[in-house]
Amino acid sequence: MQKKPWEVLFYKEKSQKDKFELLETREDDKGEEKKTGENPSKKFIIYSELGNNLKRLEEDFKIPINSDISVRKLKVCEDIDSFLICVDGLVDKKILDEVVLKNLMTRTKELEIDEKGLIDYLVNNIISINNVIKENCFDKIEDHILRGSCALFIDGFDTCILIETRGYEKRSIEKPVNETVVRGAQEAFIEDLPTNISIIRRLFKNKNLVVENMTVGGESNLSCAIIYLDSIINPEIPKEVKKRLNNVKSEAILTSGMLEQHIEDNKWMLFPQIMSTERPDRAVSFLMEGKALVILDGSPFACAMPITFFTLYHTSADNNLRWYYGSFISLIRLAGLLISVFLPSFYVALVLFSQEMISSELLSSIAGAREGVPFPTIIELVMMELAFDLIREASLRVPEIISSTLGIVGALILGQAAVQAGLVSPILIIIVATSGIGSFAIPDYPLSLAVRITRFLFIALAYMSGFYGISIGMFIFFVLMCSMKSFGVPFLAPVAPKLRTSPDVILVKPINYMKYRPDEVSSLKKKKKNK
Repeated sequence: MQKKPWEVLFYKEKSQKDKFELLETREDDKGEEKKTGENPSKKFIIYSELGNNLKRLEEDFKIPINSDISVRKLKVCEDIDSFLICVDGLVDKKILDEVVLKNLMTRTKELEIDEKGLIDYLVNNIISINNVIKENCFDKIEDHILRGSCALFIDGFDTCILIETRGYEKRSIEKPVNETVVRGAQEAFIEDLPTNISIIRRLFKNKNLVVENMTVGGESNLSCAIIYLDSIINPEIPKEVKKRLNNVKSEAILTSGMLEQHIEDNKWMLFPQIMSTERPDRAVSFLMEGKALVILDGSPFACAMPITFFTLYHTSADNNLRWYYGSFISLIRLAGLLISVFLPSFYVALVLFSQEMISSELLSSIAGAREGVPFPTIIELVMMELAFDLIREASLRVPEIISSTLGIVGALILGQAAVQAGLVSPILIIIVATSGIGSFAIPDYPLSLAVRITRFLFIALAYMSGFYGISIGMFIFFVLMCSMKSFGVPFLAPVAPKLRTSPDVILVKPINYMKYRPDEVSSLKKKKKNK
């Protein structure tokens, strides 16, 4: 029986040249472990002698050189030596003093209990903290300490008690900075992972929402969360995401942008293959479409995958407005995208190769404007494009108070001075400004950077071969975009290949017509409950 096009699962492809599996590295690691003949799990078990445990922790944490590592010695049951160790800036001192220390030092007095059951008794009856676990591996204990837990070591026991006392300063929830909308939620993610997860849980109260925690970065050991809707997402997507995260061999992963570069399909493609959003409402909409989210601790962005070009093209405001408003804005955005890419190259092709396509009035106007300009058209165009990008980049780096002034006044003064000095023609200023404004209409910042680079490539092709070079460049770019994939999903789906999808590829239709989820992700529930 022949399968229908929308039943094809694109991301099940496997090849011998699959770059993200890193099979050779894993085989070498296993080979090294076999050669040593040592069991690493036995090598890091804690000691039953309290002094040996303290000495090991002092060596690992460089105590007393590290001034923020706190060690508090105390006695349990009035005569059993023990100590607590934690990082000062990562724990809630109020909980540590009033709950943990107070209970251990007062409620264990005159306590007569079998030493074998002391650990269990302390966990079940004395330490009144919600999250308390037992651990006997040094690596895991040290990892919990660095994440804000407090570790209790007791003399004569080879088991440690890890107490959740995390509490540190964090930024409050604020308005989105990069994805502002007129109508929509005015809250954004922050740098704290548990807070970001709680925001999603608050917006999307569904028992099928799954949050899986992982650790990335060999030295940084940052926590990240994989979030997906178990009743909708195809199970192959979170499986592939976890496999790629496990294969990340970098020592330090500090931001979501660094993580994206490690898990994307093709690192040599110009266009982004993973989308970042700072809006929780948009992240929830991705979950409803059958996509997965990855949120990294310390980063105020959620990475959505898999994506297509149309995921990058649309904004969260498209569905917040009525369908004809959203369609009008979408068409304006499409016009801005095309103008940003092709307007400068079309100008070069017309002026240098196809002057017969211009009316005599317009041609005489262009020739009069260029009279006295000492540079060729291509030189003055590249100069002004670079100057415009320089002003835009500088406005992002200067303090916020003067950034708007620099962007507006700098562009006006620079353009007017260049025209009066006879270095560039006035029509070229209009071309460069229009293409620059068109790039501002692109909602995704990595996509806008790709468009800016593409603009220079098309200018070079137009200078070499006119419209013939532009047509060749368009063909090459569409071939490359058709060959791109995001976690196995074609970048131009559902247009190439043609798939069944909701009618909102470019135009926005009435919301009750959005009956199907994006077919390229092959979700378990293809039809929405939309009556």
